[in-house]
Amino acid sequence: MAEGGISSFWGPVTSTTECCEKNYASSSYIAEFHNTISNIPCIVLALLGLINALRQRFEKRFSVLHISNMILASGSMIFHATLQRVQQQSDETPMVWEMLLYMYILYSPDWHYRSTMPIFLFLYGAVFAAVHSVDASAKRLAKMYVATLLIGTLCWLFDRIFCNEISTWPVNPQGHALWHVFMGFNSYLANTFLMFCRARQRGWSPEVVHFMGVLPYVKIEKPKAH
Repeated sequence: MAEGGISSFWGPVTSTTECCEKNYASSSYIAEFHNTISNIPCIVLALLGLINALRQRFEKRFSVLHISNMILASGSMIFHATLQRVQQQSDETPMVWEMLLYMYILYSPDWHYRSTMPIFLFLYGAVFAAVHSVDASAKRLAKMYVATLLIGTLCWLFDRIFCNEISTWPVNPQGHALWHVFMGFNSYLANTFLMFCRARQRGWSPEVVHFMGVLPYVKIEKPKAH
């Protein structure tokens, strides 16, 4: 939203899209404060996922996937902090590359779930719910993935559709910022589930465990080489 109480460090807004948050309401250096800092959980989760992938020596594709999540969230932070047309590309372009990366992972020659790709192209979250797993904790990952996707989407739609009404409220629920948070968890859960499926395919005895009893991650046990 164009209205704000502090002068802009970055100059006039040149982006082609804005969210339902007052510009420069908290700082002259950050155009949309909540929409900027709400990307931090995605970066932290992706970093934890990357550490796990490297520590257990998963295939490089998963390290690249977690790094892609961090790049996407960082680009989103840059865009929402500046609301400049050039920086807008740092938010939108990584989304395209990330979708291509997910498609590559599922289309790889030795990946066994290629039959799910038509569904994936329309709503790739449905893939994770549709793939049958004998592991109950892996199924919970899929359900949590779908739940965060749906809730995050509702927050995004609410922010877009009811912006005029929200602008009159004493407190802005920051629907777009909530979208960032939910999609940060959504991306992490998607990557974790893919890592579980891949590890099971490779015979690495995957198990979903929880960091500090809360955050799920995949623990594997590779067969010893003879």
